[in-house]
Amino acid sequence: MDGGQSALTQLKAYLAQRHLPDNSRLPPERELCDLLGVPRGELRKALATLESAGDLWRHVGKGTFIGTRPVEELSTIAAVAGQTNPSEVMRARLLIEPLLTGEAALQATTEDIEEMHRCLSGARRAESWRQYENWDNRLHRAVAEAARNVVLLSLFDSLNAIRRTVVWGRLRDQPAQPPTDHHSFGDHEAIVAAIEERDVEEATRAMRRHLTKVEQRLLLRREAAE
Repeated sequence: MDGGQSALTQLKAYLAQRHLPDNSRLPPERELCDLLGVPRGELRKALATLESAGDLWRHVGKGTFIGTRPVEELSTIAAVAGQTNPSEVMRARLLIEPLLTGEAALQATTEDIEEMHRCLSGARRAESWRQYENWDNRLHRAVAEAARNVVLLSLFDSLNAIRRTVVWGRLRDQPAQPPTDHHSFGDHEAIVAAIEERDVEEATRAMRRHLTKVEQRLLLRREAAE
């Protein structure tokens, strides 16, 4: 059993033993690492897996909680998603994510960068678009977390929730899995390389280039569908 699976197994056992009700807050990551005896990077991977499955939800600045996100938060996201469109979402991403990426180049820890590399590898191995999108989402959030700015991370999380509803919910029309030459693979690797090299300007440019490509492809698909 690899480290990631071990951390996931131990986290599931911890939650099962305590029979925590929905919306109970988990201990901070550092404390959980000590309780479970796992590295922080592996714990984050396990938390992300359970969050993707709907077993946990995170509130920036408050912590990680049991269960699904409360209805009042979901209704706010749904209300915004119902009033916006893919073009607005992409413009918002272009304003926020390059800034976060530049900050990540300054602030990222070794664990942050290791998590980014795990996401790169996972995306390459994805056997379906759903798997790829989960890894893609984890990579972009890992970059946002590495910026070490709670306010910007909160904005990113809200924008990301809207993005997943508006963009992918309406425009997904792809083959069964990403092609081996999918443009995002190289884009993501360039972003992580710039962060790892602490090159703020190149990290910012790399994320902007990537999102500009995504925006262009998104608009082409939208025009073709109309």
